[in-house]
Amino acid sequence: MKNKIKIHFIGISGIGMSGIAELMKDKGYQIQGSDITINDNTNRLKKKGIKFFLGHSKKNIKFADAVVFSSAIKKNNPEIKAAAEKKIPLLSRADMLSELMKNKKSIAIAGSHGKTTTTSLIAHIFTEAELDPTYIIGGRILGMEDKSILGSSDYIVVEADESDASFLHLNPEISVLTNIDNDHLDFYENNPKKISDTFLKFLEKLPFFGVGIICTDDPKSKKLYQKLSRRKISFGFERTSDFSIKNYKQTKSHQEFILKDNIKKFEFDIKLKIPGKHNALNATAAFIVAQQAGIQTSVIKNSLKNFSGVSRRFEEKGTVQINGKEVLVVDDYGHHPTEIKSTIQAAKSKYKGKPINMIFQPHRYSRSSILFKEFISVLSDTDSVQLMDIYSAGEANTSGISSYDFVDSLLRKNIDAKYAKNLNQIRKNLNESIKKDSILIIQGAGNVSDITASLMAIGKNEKS
Repeated sequence: MKNKIKIHFIGISGIGMSGIAELMKDKGYQIQGSDITINDNTNRLKKKGIKFFLGHSKKNIKFADAVVFSSAIKKNNPEIKAAAEKKIPLLSRADMLSELMKNKKSIAIAGSHGKTTTTSLIAHIFTEAELDPTYIIGGRILGMEDKSILGSSDYIVVEADESDASFLHLNPEISVLTNIDNDHLDFYENNPKKISDTFLKFLEKLPFFGVGIICTDDPKSKKLYQKLSRRKISFGFERTSDFSIKNYKQTKSHQEFILKDNIKKFEFDIKLKIPGKHNALNATAAFIVAQQAGIQTSVIKNSLKNFSGVSRRFEEKGTVQINGKEVLVVDDYGHHPTEIKSTIQAAKSKYKGKPINMIFQPHRYSRSSILFKEFISVLSDTDSVQLMDIYSAGEANTSGISSYDFVDSLLRKNIDAKYAKNLNQIRKNLNESIKKDSILIIQGAGNVSDITASLMAIGKNEKS
């Protein structure tokens, strides 16, 4: 029956939605979708034979048997309204994810930051262990781009979305909590306590035989760990954690540390290609999950060592020539102050003494306004920064904030900050401020990655 059932995805270009659409296509369903933007996700789906509609219209769902919508889609969307009128089953992304997880050995990774990398690390380890998991992740694992995300085993690894509390629909057997931060405050009524309470509800949904794996370096996560009534394992740099990181060292080629199991009194030497202490924590969470699944330690360690990273998560795109100077370009999705801080720290740790330049596209007016001071603080740690227009993500600008506010505040702190409307202006600014052997980080969750592709193409031409 599957090949006769047509499922329409509203907002299919989003990374989370595109992953589920791809999975359902691999399962044999007829898949189509619509969105207001075309990106790499859209193009990948088109290559798989998935029909795409640019823009939203009630005509798009004319022959649909079910409609799936992302959390970004408003209730007044014409396709949502038409589906309701025609009594076509409507499912949220979380509803669909919950259905996919039923009767599976399910692992869900939650947290304000680090979800995508941690989920990818787990999927990579399970794949290397020949467990052939199904995985749904907000990014593409480098080196595994062409692999089907539909596995043949009972294991399913998913990234849990807290942005609208939809992860409460999920019922995993293993849950990971990376950290809790003040994000998506517009949904949580600007109340950080509501965010923490929702994460606790998520973890309390674990079955009696399940386990919560929680980073207790983070103060909010530590409080939650103390409250949680389910079986739990703590990890972090703190010596008191069940699994603690010690002897941490970052080199140009890799990072290494000793992971100590304080319960069984074992120690493990860990190596990672991807830089940053935040990734040491992500790898530790993945290590514990893999152990819980019974994967051999040698396989886990080797998988972590060989993991190449995730698209747009400190993704080193290569060197280019900018005004005759060789520059390393790094592409990163982070759009919250904590994420940007981790990116800058990783770059400074790996490339000691090199100038750090950034092109940053703020994401959402609400986040830019609520966390403005935090943004200014972390951006001040760069040698130069260009601010693109704020990516609205469909929001109205009720606060009246703009990227000029960022530039003005940074200039008052004597930071080399400039506004950049487009690629031409970015190139002009770079020619004026870039130094030899610089690191150029292109940062943000909107369409700023288009700038990465353009600069790489232009820079390589200049280099040749």
